[in-house]
Amino acid sequence: MFSIHVIIVTYNAMKWAERCFTSLKHSSVPVQCIVIDNGSSDGSQEYIKTHFPEVHFIQSEQNLGFGKANNIGIETAYRQGADFFYLMNQDAWLYEDSMKKLLEVYHSHPNKEEIGIISPIHVDGTEKRLDLFLDKYIAHNYEKTRLISDLYFQTLKPYYEINFVNAAHWLLPKKTIETVGGFNPYFFHYGEDNEYVNRLHFHKKKIILVPGSKVVHDGKQSLDKVDYTRYSDLTIETKIMNPNLPYALKSEKKALIQSIIKNSASGKLGISKQLMGKYKKISGESHILSKIRAEVSQEGPAFLKI
Repeated sequence: MFSIHVIIVTYNAMKWAERCFTSLKHSSVPVQCIVIDNGSSDGSQEYIKTHFPEVHFIQSEQNLGFGKANNIGIETAYRQGADFFYLMNQDAWLYEDSMKKLLEVYHSHPNKEEIGIISPIHVDGTEKRLDLFLDKYIAHNYEKTRLISDLYFQTLKPYYEINFVNAAHWLLPKKTIETVGGFNPYFFHYGEDNEYVNRLHFHKKKIILVPGSKVVHDGKQSLDKVDYTRYSDLTIETKIMNPNLPYALKSEKKALIQSIIKNSASGKLGISKQLMGKYKKISGESHILSKIRAEVSQEGPAFLKI
């Protein structure tokens, strides 16, 4: 019997708590749950502890952000002997056979060592449509997967390789944790799953999407829900720390200088000033970014104390 630990980071999760945690109790495959609360103020902590006493509840005195809080959960699950780590958003829930279907694909896979993340199909809160972001990720992989074509002709395969899927529902085998590690604490919120996937690919592991397993992610169904003005501030750092990109720090600094000159020459002084601020920030953090890049380039449980 494999030990599966579901890790959920909560912050004012009352809206979804009953549906989320009840779904874990009804899973046909037994799971254990670890919650890391990031300082909720809606009473959800007491609700979870009272109504779901089986949950291992960890209270953070401050909001650690998504990545750091998940790392605490991963470390706790690892110490408790987890074979699989299921990262799930607070606004999400499972169906009875969701986990069973994921594990069936894992156990039948011809090369388990190459599996980094196993993802079910995310449907939205109406439970009648795909999550909008999963639609987007599948579309970006159309040439590789032909999943939409297979769906139309009713020839779906057991799984498909996909370049990226967001961390609302991730099943990570223990080997992924030991090889790739946890989330990069440089990122508070936004960019942490992108950065993790970069490392996953660097270590020659794959993301597989399982059509036979369905779960719910009750997130806002609009691409505008992601504050890209905030995330855009982190895309350069994400590239710099990406071990797949040689000379990334030098290339990004050069690109910033070129953009500064171009915008200044065009009279766009406001944009030029913003870019200069970004250049100074990157230059000031060059040592830190280079150190992190070197760490994530090594095989091992980066950012975790296990």
